[in-house]
Order: sequence, then structure tokens, then C-alpha cells
Amino acid sequence: MTKATKVSGNIIRKHVTGVLRRIGRPPQESDVMRRILDLIYAFSLVLSAACLLAITGLVAIQVGARVLDKLLRLAGLTPMGWQVLSLPEIAGFLLAGASFLALGPTLKAGAHIRVTMLLRIVSPGLRTIIERAVLAVALAGSLYLAYAMANLVWGSWRFNDLSIGLLPIPLIWPQLPLVIGTFVLFVALLDEAVIHLRSGAFSFGGSEDALPE
Repeated sequence: MTKATKVSGNIIRKHVTGVLRRIGRPPQESDVMRRILDLIYAFSLVLSAACLLAITGLVAIQVGARVLDKLLRLAGLTPMGWQVLSLPEIAGFLLAGASFLALGPTLKAGAHIRVTMLLRIVSPGLRTIIERAVLAVALAGSLYLAYAMANLVWGSWRFNDLSIGLLPIPLIWPQLPLVIGTFVLFVALLDEAVIHLRSGAFSFGGSEDALPE
């Protein structure tokens, strides 16, 4: 594990801890919207982690079944022949879901990779203009992506599309996390846009500075 990976992991853990603390505080009228947004990010991150845990569990079951069969053969017994049908396909679906669901929360945690070499050498005023222009492009792109994913799910539901593996899976289910993830990413970008317009900086600036050069 590289130093950057460790630092990014620590940043995400601190962000999640801060979110949980804000959620646990008595509600204040001024931060109700912030708590709702934090709940959305936390829920999306939990779903992402659940997808990764599901991959781990399924692979562990498959490996355990193969080891058991091997031991049975060595003992002269008939192997059970257990297997998880369409494991590579299911793991791919879960990995895609985990990646998309984590987009928004990791953005808020400052764990996204941003190339800031240009921003470090320009004036503060020009830096603000560049950041807001890039943020506008990101907002438009994430909104279009969320629309495209929702349209894809609608088509899969309308035509009852199924996966082509040994285990036919309605494609609407593995595609739903993509819709949720892109929508949460759009919300996170919109959240950052409001913060940047109010303060002139992103909320994850401190976390970004903690990453090694």
C-alpha cells in the first residue's frame, strides 16, 4: 500500500467520522440541509462498501467450495461441485456499483485526484474563475450522465433486458446503483458549487492539502 493510498484512506475515515458526528448532534434549523446531505453521502458510501463486501463474500464462498472439492478428492470421496453461478459477471456488476456509489462521498472527502499544478501558479482571482468554470462543466457532465443512466435503466425495465451469463439477471438491478451513484455525484458537485460561490473555496481543500505531492 502506497503512502498516498494510506493518506487517502485516513482522509475518508476522518470525513465519515465527521459526518457521523454531525448526524448525531441535536438538529439545528440552520444545518438541517447539511445533515440531510451528509446522510445521503453516508448512505451512498455504505452501499458502496456493501457491494465490496458482497464481492468478498461470493469469492470466498467460491474459493472455499473449490478447496473443499480438492480435499474430498484427496480423501477419495465424490466432490460436491458447488459453485457460484455467473460469479465473474456478478462481481463485475457489484464492482461497477461500488465505484459509482462512492463517487459523491469521496468527492466530499477530498479523495478525488485533481491536477492543481496550473492553479498553484495563477492569481487567486484567476484560480477562482478556472475552478468555477471546471465545476460548471463537471455539473453539466454529471447531470447528463445521471440522465443517461436513468434512461438506460428505463430501457432495461421496459424491454426486460437480462444478462447473458449462466444466471440470467434483470439488468435493471445492477444498473440502479449507477443511477444512484451519478445522482449523488451531481448533488455533491452542486453542494460544492454553492459552497464555492459563498466562500470562494471547496469544502475539501484541507483534505486535499494533506495528500503527498
